[in-house]
Amino acid sequence: MLDVREVCTFADYFVICSGESDRQVKAIIDAISQQIKKEHISPLREEGTPESGWILLDFGDVIVHVFSSIERDYYQLDQFWEKASTKVRMP
Repeated sequence: MLDVREVCTFADYFVICSGESDRQVKAIIDAISQQIKKEHISPLREEGTPESGWILLDFGDVIVHVFSSIERDYYQLDQFWEKASTKVRMP
């Protein structure tokens, strides 16, 4: 999770994660969606599909990016937003 408040005007945090297959990417999105629904929160916007390799869930202040590992390596958002401070990093 990146704290982008100092370098971005449209969000406070980015959550960036990836799965090794379309199925795993879909499972990540499903898990996020189930948990968020329990909190009675809906994304303002959802873009992409597991097959495209990048799904974006926009919750306003928090934007979740779920990538296939190939697309994550290609787009390198972690490096693009390197001036943001890392709040949570998991191997």
